[in-house]
Order: sequence, then structure tokens, then C-alpha cells
Amino acid sequence: MPTVRGRTIRVLFDAETIAARNREMAAEIATAGYRKLLVVPILKGSFVFAADLLRALHDVGLSPEVEFIQLSSYDAQQVSSGHVSLVRDVESDLAGRDVLLVDDILESGRTIAFARDLLARRGARKVAVAVLLEKPGKLAQPLTVDHVGFPCPDVFVVGYGMDAAHAFRGLPFVGVVEERRSRTARAGARGSRARSKDGRSRRGASGSRRESRGRAGYRSRRGS
Repeated sequence: MPTVRGRTIRVLFDAETIAARNREMAAEIATAGYRKLLVVPILKGSFVFAADLLRALHDVGLSPEVEFIQLSSYDAQQVSSGHVSLVRDVESDLAGRDVLLVDDILESGRTIAFARDLLARRGARKVAVAVLLEKPGKLAQPLTVDHVGFPCPDVFVVGYGMDAAHAFRGLPFVGVVEERRSRTARAGARGSRARSKDGRSRRGASGSRRESRGRAGYRSRRGS
């Protein structure tokens, strides 16, 4: 597993898998019948996904206009506050246009629903949604999205534009930051390795066979 900023990252979706799915999604979007299409990525987390998806759209013959909207619902502790605020608005006239909202991940659905309803009130003919990741069963309200990259397990993901307190956005894959092991756990692991070198404790031959059998039995039960 790669190590970034001193942390181990478990990869969920690698760069090649994401690129292939982006091409598939672009083909889906090209055949969806959108008219006067305006692509609106939701900043900040979607910026890498949106850029790659737009290039994939170009490859299938689409050249939509692009605007941006920025919303906020997460605090520094990586927890959704439940309140969505508008940070940056679109500038284009949306009357009669089809809009494709692009976001990184669908969880509670509050942010995407807020953006969709906002743009619909501006007169958009249709507001569709494309997300890279969807966490099944996490919606706080009914919401249907039109294009989904991958179902995602219920873990806090980083990379490919998504961050943990502004870190890890530049990773070319989507992954999970593994928890740091405590000093006690690391010391225990080092001690186990030291004992296993010759099958005996570093305490030497004075250690009782009962103690050795106890340690062996503990390891055996964990592996069963």
C-alpha cells in the first residue's frame, strides 16, 4: 500500500479503473440527449473528476460549456454539518438549458439536492447529476442521480480531488487513510517478531514451557 504524508493509504479504485469508468460515463452522457449542455462541477472535491470527465466528453464529440458552483457542508472533523451554504454561484443564464451537475461523492444527498434545486429555480430545462462515487443507504432524503461511477463502501475516502483537512487531493486514485497503530501495538509486534526468530522468548531458557504454550495458543486462536 502506498504511503503519503507519512500515512498508509489503502487503494479502493486505482487510476486505470477510474479512467476506464470515466470513458464509459462519457459515452452514457453523449447518448442521453442533453441539449445546450452546461456542465457545473461542485467545488472543491469534484475538480479532478470533472476535468477528466470533460476530456472524456470531448473524446466522444461533446463540447459543453462549463461553470462552477461551490458549496460547503463539512467541518474540519470530516463530518457533514447538515447545513449547506452557497460559497460560489454560477454566472450563466440557465433558462431553457440542460445542466449536468458533477460531484465527487453522493452520501447524504443534501449538497447535491441543494445545488439541483437552486439551478432548477434559475430556469434550467433539466438538471442531471453525475457522481464518481455513491454510498448506498446513506441518503438523508430521496434523491436520484443520473450517472454513477462506482458504489463506495461506507468509509471516509480521499484522493482524486477528495481531501482530509485539505490533504491527499492530488492522489491519482481513491483510497482510505489507514489508522495509525498505537505505540503499544507496534511494540507488541516488534516483541513478537523478536521471539519468533528462534522460537523462544528473549528471556532465554529460564522462561517456562507453560508460558511458551500460552503464547503459541493465543496466536493459534487468532488465526483460526
